[in-house]
Amino acid sequence: MALSAILNGQEFHVGDTVRVHQRIQEDNKTRIQVFEGTVLAIRGKESGKMYTVRRIGAGSVAIERIFPMDSPSVEKIEVKAQGHVRRSKLYYLRNKTQRELAEITRRKTTQKSISKPAKKATRPKKK
Repeated sequence: MALSAILNGQEFHVGDTVRVHQRIQEDNKTRIQVFEGTVLAIRGKESGKMYTVRRIGAGSVAIERIFPMDSPSVEKIEVKAQGHVRRSKLYYLRNKTQRELAEITRRKTTQKSISKPAKKATRPKKK
């Protein structure tokens, strides 16, 4: 169970939101198509490694793509946002809405780091 992978020097983890730049050839033209979504799983080892990316398309239709790690058609991968998950396979996200997915996979900052330091408690003076 792989939790992370490295593609062209870019490291990404399960739960990250990534942009996969894939070269598409139509007739005699080539173009780059970007597929942006959440990494659900990374499986396999060495040259047989693959990663699954899922996004919500138009009309709330989910689209999943499985990309081989050594695919020559994948130009590069960009990490848009880091996820904070505790599992290596996030298949349970298939039943979640887009909003729930964002809440689960985004790294949450603690209230302690945001708030000001607490003041010392003082006792009222006796009269």
